[in-house]
Amino acid sequence: MNTSNQPADLTPRRRLLILAICCLSLLLVGMDVTIVNVALPAIRTDLHASVSGLQWIIDAYTVVLASLLILSGSTADRLGRRRTFQLGLVLFSVGSLLCGVAPGLGWLVAFRMLQAVGGSMLNPVAMSIITNVFLDPRERARAIGVWAGVVGISLGLGPVLGGVLVEGIGWRSIFWVNVPIGIAAFVLAALFVPESKAERARRIDPLGQVLVIVVLLSLTYAIIEAPRAGGSGEIWAIGALCVVAFVAFLVHESRRTDPLIELTFFRSVPFSGATLMAISAFGAFSAFLFLNTLYLQDVRGLSALHAGLFLLPMAAMTVLLAPLSGRLVGNRGPRLPLLIAGAALLVGALPLTALTDHVGYGWLLGCNLVFGAGFGMVNAPITNTAVSGMPRSQAGVAAAVASTSRQVGATLGVAIVGAVVSHGAGAGIRTQFSAATHPGWWIVVGYAAAVLLLAWLSTGRWAARSAGTVAHLLDEQAPRPDESAMVTR
Repeated sequence: MNTSNQPADLTPRRRLLILAICCLSLLLVGMDVTIVNVALPAIRTDLHASVSGLQWIIDAYTVVLASLLILSGSTADRLGRRRTFQLGLVLFSVGSLLCGVAPGLGWLVAFRMLQAVGGSMLNPVAMSIITNVFLDPRERARAIGVWAGVVGISLGLGPVLGGVLVEGIGWRSIFWVNVPIGIAAFVLAALFVPESKAERARRIDPLGQVLVIVVLLSLTYAIIEAPRAGGSGEIWAIGALCVVAFVAFLVHESRRTDPLIELTFFRSVPFSGATLMAISAFGAFSAFLFLNTLYLQDVRGLSALHAGLFLLPMAAMTVLLAPLSGRLVGNRGPRLPLLIAGAALLVGALPLTALTDHVGYGWLLGCNLVFGAGFGMVNAPITNTAVSGMPRSQAGVAAAVASTSRQVGATLGVAIVGAVVSHGAGAGIRTQFSAATHPGWWIVVGYAAAVLLLAWLSTGRWAARSAGTVAHLLDEQAPRPDESAMVTR
């Protein structure tokens, strides 16, 4: 076995193959966030789930995913990125298989959490592998552009594939389809992905990790269960726990030499802006899908297949514009595609604030097309901004923060909008659903407006100067570039 600390020794063809393998894992995790949406009405009927139960099917996955992404990134830097990547594929595939045989709602939620444990070891670790294989800045930028494009593709195709599977085989098949893909990715990783780890690995931060889980889980629980519990002492206590845990986390992290989250990152305006834009964009997207799929099936009476096909144009716009966004980032920088993305998300969501039971399908289709275009444009500039300027020795942590912000956004999008709709619709979801969604659509509009505003604020000269200052601080803290990674082929 030969050992080298120069990943550049890999041939261009092998580097592209490694990129493809990493993107395959992203396809798994990305689709699983959205493929479930189309199956929600079928799951509700089969497992007798409430609206809050449907929220937990989605948010149990995204909460655990968001909670563990940073730990997985730093663990991979310590124990080996390929090893962690393969373990994630095993856990994700086993969790998917178990979801497909879940006998009840509680079991399904539990198995979704197992899925998420495996999923947390895929995206940030794969990004870390990419940043340590593509050393040339221009090649790395192109590779990240491809990666970001697959984010849009996977999230956009999920509802379409879900509709086909639910209609043709049943809702359980949306989980089974992950198993052969996971097995293929595992074998390909063993054959072609080099092992790598950081020369100076960050120490594990168990208290910080526990506090992150407490913050996200308590916040999500309080939001989802608030319509059921009202203003009860239980909800206030859970909310207070969230606030206390968050403050404790900030204090604890600021005092550690190797924190779970490097708070210095957030002194960079572009990085902080990218994090907030990711939360806003994915909050808008997850809420958009949640409301759309329930409306199309519960109010308009479409089948899962027809609902998925109705969302196909939105997926197509995401697929088509994601690569264009990556090229725009390479040629013009992130500001233009981010402004376009924010504006398109806003224009696509705003008309839906007046949604009725009998609105024309052409009107709905136009909203989906514009919104899909905005989401297709947003991923590449967010990813590029979040990881640019970070030393390779902290690639796993930096990539994990970016991925975490996406999952936090997806969690909050479903939790907040679902709670608002559940409170407004009450028991008569079929007859009141359209009117009950109006506040939810205004929340989506707010998310979109936040993307637009943050795009303007985080890409100017002042923002660039702050990024340069933070990059200098991180370079001083990081090991020398030729010591930051060890690769075994």
